[in-house]
Amino acid sequence: MSTWGEHFRVTTYGESHCRSVGCIVDGCPPGMQLTEDDIQPQMTRRRPGQSALTTPRNEKDRVEIQSGTEFGVTLGTPIGMRVPNEDQRPKDYGNSTMDRFPRPSHADFTYLEKYGVKASSGGGRSSARETIGRVAAGAIAEKYLSLSHKVEIVAFVSSVGNEHLYPPTPEHPTASTDPNYLKLLETIDRNTVDQFAPVRCPNEEASARMTKAIEKYRDNHDSIGGTVTCVIRNVPVGLGEPCFDKLEAKLAHAMLSIPATKGFEIGSGFGGCEVAGSIHNDPFVASTSEDGTQRLTTSSNNSGGIQGGISNGASIYFRVAFKPPATIGQAQTTASYGFEEGTLEAKGRHDPCVVPRAVPIVEAMSSLVIMDALMAQYARESAKNLLPPLPSTIPTKPASAPKEAPAS
Repeated sequence: MSTWGEHFRVTTYGESHCRSVGCIVDGCPPGMQLTEDDIQPQMTRRRPGQSALTTPRNEKDRVEIQSGTEFGVTLGTPIGMRVPNEDQRPKDYGNSTMDRFPRPSHADFTYLEKYGVKASSGGGRSSARETIGRVAAGAIAEKYLSLSHKVEIVAFVSSVGNEHLYPPTPEHPTASTDPNYLKLLETIDRNTVDQFAPVRCPNEEASARMTKAIEKYRDNHDSIGGTVTCVIRNVPVGLGEPCFDKLEAKLAHAMLSIPATKGFEIGSGFGGCEVAGSIHNDPFVASTSEDGTQRLTTSSNNSGGIQGGISNGASIYFRVAFKPPATIGQAQTTASYGFEEGTLEAKGRHDPCVVPRAVPIVEAMSSLVIMDALMAQYARESAKNLLPPLPSTIPTKPASAPKEAPAS
C-alpha cells in the first residue's frame, strides 16, 4: 500500500499533478528538536530543475510541518508534512495521442488495469513526485539516528550507462575487494558528493564521462539508466529480524519500492559469486573502541555489514540499479488502449537519467529501514532487561584440555 514500517511508520500521499504531496510520520520519539530547516536540505537535493541534466520542471519543494511538533520539538504524535505542487502542467498530457496510448515501460497500462481508472496527467502515484514524502520522513529518521548513534548515510552515483566509477576487472570482479573502493566508503561524505553535482559521482574523471553520456541521450530525446551506491556507517550490532525480515531483505524491499529501480545487491553482490570462499569470507578480529572496550569486528567486509540478516557493526553498503526513464521524446511504435498500432511521441518534462536525483531518495529509504529496525531492537532489549539476568553461556577462553587418566 502506501505505508512503510512497523514502529516508525510513514504514509505518503499525492500524485504528480495534484495540489500537494507529502506524508504522515507516526512513531517518531518525542523530545527531539525538529523544524523545517532539518528537512529542507534533503528536499532541495531531490528537487527537479537542478541542472540541464534533470527535468526542467521548476518546483521549490518547500516543506511545511503541519502537526506533531510544538516550539520546534517533536511531541510523539503523528507528524504531518506537506509540499505544494507549484509547477504542475496537466495540459502537457492532455493531447489525443497520450490519451490513447499507454507509454511504453511506464505504469499507465498497469495502473489502469489494476484500478480501472488512472490519473489523467503525469504518472500519478508512480511518479517520482511521490518520493517527496519519503525524503521528508527520511530526514526525520536520519536526525534521530545521527543524534542517538552517530549513524552516517551517504549515497553517490556509481555508474551511468556503461560508464562506471569502479568497473569490474579480472583482479576485482567485485568492488568490495578493491581497497580504493573500500576506502571511499569509509571516508565519503555528502558535501564531497555534492561538489560533483549535477551527476554526484565523487570522481572528476568519472563524473565527466557520465555527464557526457547523459547529455548525449538527452540531446537525442532519449534516456539512460545507472546505479547508486549507498553506505551506512556506525550501525549498531544486532539490527534485523530473522527469518523473513532480514536487514538486507528490508533494505532490498525499500530500495525496490523506489520508482524506476530494477536491481539491488549488497556487499560483494553478484561479483562475489566469482571469487573463492577463502577470499570472500570475512575473518573476525579483535578491535578496541574509543572507550577502551574490546569487541569483535571483521578484517574485510564482503558481507556488506550484515550476516545472517543481522547487522554486525561494520559499514553496510549496497548498490541500486535504476532503469532509463520510460518517458522519452522519440517517436515509438506501440499499441493504443483500443488495440490499434500507432506512434507515440510523449510530451512533458522528464529526467534523461534519474540517478543524480535518486541519491537523496536512496539515503531516505535507508534511514527509514535502519530507524524501524532500531526501534524494534530497542523494544526487545527493553523487555529483556525487565527479567532477572542469566549466567553467561558464551565461553570467552578456550576450554582446558582434559587431564589424562592415571595409569592402572
